[in-house]
Amino acid sequence: MTIIVTGGAGFIGSNFIFHMLGAHPDYRIVCLDKLTYAGNLSTLAPVMDNPNFRFVKADICDREALDRLFEEEHPDMVVNFAAESHVDRSIEDPGIFLQTNIMGTAALMDACRKYGIQRYHQVSTDEVYGDLPLDRPDLFFTEETPIHTSSPYSSSKAGADLLVLAYHRTYGLPVSISRCSNNYGPYHFPEKLIPLMIANCLNDKPLPVYGEGLNVRDWLYVEDHCRAIDLIIHKGRVGEVYNVGGHNEMRNIDIVKLICKALGKSESLITYVTDRKGHDMRYAIDPAKIHRELGWLPETKFEDGIKKTIDWYLTHREWWETIISGEYQDYYEKMYANR
Repeated sequence: MTIIVTGGAGFIGSNFIFHMLGAHPDYRIVCLDKLTYAGNLSTLAPVMDNPNFRFVKADICDREALDRLFEEEHPDMVVNFAAESHVDRSIEDPGIFLQTNIMGTAALMDACRKYGIQRYHQVSTDEVYGDLPLDRPDLFFTEETPIHTSSPYSSSKAGADLLVLAYHRTYGLPVSISRCSNNYGPYHFPEKLIPLMIANCLNDKPLPVYGEGLNVRDWLYVEDHCRAIDLIIHKGRVGEVYNVGGHNEMRNIDIVKLICKALGKSESLITYVTDRKGHDMRYAIDPAKIHRELGWLPETKFEDGIKKTIDWYLTHREWWETIISGEYQDYYEKMYANR
């Protein structure tokens, strides 16, 4: 089995590669990544010498590059993690999100149609459903929840999802889609909430929290997510959407305070900044379908996962310090300096 994993130098994609090489040692895994700001080749250092692994630097929008790769590798499956994914960046520059997330998905699926494929899997997000009210804890996103996007990012992911399902219906392409809640764990790019707060805490820098920090997210440990995708591509039904959630709802401010406590830092570092435009209040996924059909359940409780995550950032300081000393620092200043 040969699987092309796009966006595999990013956070979830790299963890998926590690999972697949460990769980299926006879599989060939080919990572295709453009290495934009969030793609980090050093993340893949543990597997670069694995004879069953290959890295290819290319853009999923580059159809000629895709043709060459498919001709060389004859992949059985494609798992598409490649995406622009940061909401704030999508508000600043929507165009690149439409290009990568929609046109790139189309280019990948056209290559799959041309060369044949057993499964094309699209990694999506619960953000396509919009948000839920804070005063209705009984409400959850299901696969039947209408799409109701709030940002250029979530709109681009929703557009890609609809395109994937259209390719299945129109061309018979064997597809599946997973929509996950917020992931956390090792190799998380330090612009996202948890790694940003860990890094800033360790450097005694302000901890910028949007609004009052009351927004609620359902947190999923990245290894649990990787197991779910593994199950879906092997046993999930073609043409189906599967929600993957962690059953770990937390307010942003409570996570920040938890990180402060774990690192022995004062909560006085917390700085409240102007809220994000169109900020969703609550995400919560009902993963009943994937549990019922595939037997998947999240195995990592938040209190265990956050401890493992903090420990990882403490022991891998060089990884994230290299990142925040570069281009990301300019972006960070731009986003938070005047709030």
